[in-house]
Amino acid sequence: MSVSIRLSRGGAKKRPYYRIVVADSRSSRDGKYLEQIGTYNPLLPKDSGERVKLNEDRARYWIGVGAQATDRVARFLDAAGVKERAARNNPKKAEPGEKAKERAEEKATKAAEAEEAKAAAAAAPVEEAVTEEAASEAPAEEATAEEAPADEAVAEEAPVEEAAAQEAPAEEAAAEEAGEEKAEG
Repeated sequence: MSVSIRLSRGGAKKRPYYRIVVADSRSSRDGKYLEQIGTYNPLLPKDSGERVKLNEDRARYWIGVGAQATDRVARFLDAAGVKERAARNNPKKAEPGEKAKERAEEKATKAAEAEEAKAAAAAAPVEEAVTEEAASEAPAEEATAEEAPADEAVAEEAPVEEAAAQEAPAEEAAAEEAGEEKAEG
């Protein structure tokens, strides 16, 4: 018979409470056990003394007899000074999975494209500033010639605004018709 020191779950749904028990390794998790040697309440704060209660004398006895502790119970035993636990090293623990890496790469490429767009936008005002300086140095005749295209651009924007103003009453009429249909229904 192989004996293990493990946790046996109790408590309500989403309110776990564990007993630290010595049981036959073949018995079910919450089933028959040989002896209860402590309790563990994960809902209490980590610095609370009531979180883990352990009968150290009985734990030493069962380890001396050959009982094997589970990983979680081994941590409790190590904290209590009953049994040293070898430190484990898992270098891949914090490494993200493949899909997370792909998402990070996509995000990085989008960020790089956005940076390039900002750089291009930042470069464009510098070029405009250079042309404005050249325009201020040019004779007055050329300055008036440059202002004329700006007036044309304003004239081109006006029809767009008028078209939007014409569409607005059509949308209001559609909304009123929908309201009448709801009132009839």
